[in-house]
Amino acid sequence: MATTDIQIPLADVRQIYCVADVERAIDDTPASRSDTLCATYEKMKKLGGDRYLIKPSSTEAFDSLYDDCPNFAEVIDDLKKYLALAISGNEPVHFTPMLLLGEPGIGKTHFAKCLSESLGTGYEFVSMSSMTAGWILSGASSQWTSAKAGKVASTLIHGEYANPLIVLDEVDKAGGDSRYDPMGSLYSLLERDTSRKFKDEFVEVDIDASHILWVSTANDERSLPDPILNRMNVYTIPRPDAAQAFVIASRLYREILAEHHWGFDQEPPAEVMEALADLPPRDMRKRLMTGFGNAKLAGRDHLTTKDLENPRVAKGRNKIGF
Repeated sequence: MATTDIQIPLADVRQIYCVADVERAIDDTPASRSDTLCATYEKMKKLGGDRYLIKPSSTEAFDSLYDDCPNFAEVIDDLKKYLALAISGNEPVHFTPMLLLGEPGIGKTHFAKCLSESLGTGYEFVSMSSMTAGWILSGASSQWTSAKAGKVASTLIHGEYANPLIVLDEVDKAGGDSRYDPMGSLYSLLERDTSRKFKDEFVEVDIDASHILWVSTANDERSLPDPILNRMNVYTIPRPDAAQAFVIASRLYREILAEHHWGFDQEPPAEVMEALADLPPRDMRKRLMTGFGNAKLAGRDHLTTKDLENPRVAKGRNKIGF
């Protein structure tokens, strides 16, 4: 491989919390403090407050995203501007928190994971649809039974990076008791100035969360508060066109086969990829898995369009009625 093909992320070290603050918190905490809190403080002391702060080394870092996620070209174009600025100033890349809008299954979460891999930093997934209280992000007071640190503090304390990418998936579906707004902590976390001194309610030590890279996904932004929307760049992600869908289906085919030893042809059959092109990417994977199974049952090591069909599902759907 030529040296020009090698992309190596660079890293600084940044202090995200002060160990002296942790020691003071230990001294100030009553003797009746929970075992979980004691263990958290000891872990923070052992790990220290320094974390890697990843910096991009080349403007080519995002080029593979165009192939992996072709319907996200508008987002990638904008991100490359932030990338160019970071490289110019020898700084970590930082972009305005983003909201990816679009129908289910078009690859929003997959794009976020590919983005973190391109940047060479950590990745944390938070399902907002199952979130009923803000403490899941920002921790609960140690006075409560079974309290623990929230997702943000846990990611920074236990992870290697000061600038991980955190995905808030299906942020439009966050719900629960209005007294404990799941979105409440985001008002400060999504603002770089206020997130420099983020204080998890369980840990109660200032943590620098200002380097976190935020990506949110949603199907519909109408349920989101305006102050949250105003803190984000909002992108409406289209469904892939026919040519893009063909590329995505071919990539999924190769990815699945790379993880297994099933003996199928390494090159995807064009007619099968065309048949998948009408589906969202999430459904492509399901249909491909059905196809591989059907082909094996038929004693073949190659796919046909007929393999993509699931007779039992189709039969069951036709029988449903009242």
